[in-house]
Amino acid sequence: MLHQRVEIPDGDLLIFAGDMSVCRTLQDVAGFNTFLKSLPHPYKVVIGGNHDHLLASSPDLGRELLRDATYLQDESVIIEGIKIHGSPWQPIFNTNACDAFALPRGGAILQKWDLIPEDTDILITHSPPAGIMDEDGGASHGCSDLLHAVQRIKPTFHIFGHIHNHNGIQRIGCTTFVNCNVKDKNNRVRPALTFDYPSR
Repeated sequence: MLHQRVEIPDGDLLIFAGDMSVCRTLQDVAGFNTFLKSLPHPYKVVIGGNHDHLLASSPDLGRELLRDATYLQDESVIIEGIKIHGSPWQPIFNTNACDAFALPRGGAILQKWDLIPEDTDILITHSPPAGIMDEDGGASHGCSDLLHAVQRIKPTFHIFGHIHNHNGIQRIGCTTFVNCNVKDKNNRVRPALTFDYPSR
């Protein structure tokens, strides 16, 4: 498992934005939970991604297996007064991509973004918003409806993954965007990114 090779610094909150592994079996998800349990972070928040098939087909079972983290699927949790919302969906990528949590652009995926509470402080999605660290093969693969939702809600942080040739942090307006991919297109592993949440 590549996640065991990722350099993960200590912190108060670990956020995982999807793609644990191929995740088609109970053992895949249980193994990821064992990895999470080994980390020292007091709080751990996890969402699924397009490779996480068991979470898409059996979210309650996935939640039971991920007992050492808070698993969010179109849900929110408040940690130390910070409201965190997680959503695993992404626009259908291409016919060769793993398609867990994939929805057509337009009304179907917009319904998921409409579930994001207006008072969200940290938004975690698997999909990037359109035009922000979302380019692959010369094309933008982010979601324009997600971008509009973020521009309306204005979370302090928007954390996502999915597009592997990007990794980094950009502040645009009042939102800091984090593409937290730890694996590049050549399967090289990057260190996890860190950020400080502003004190209130």
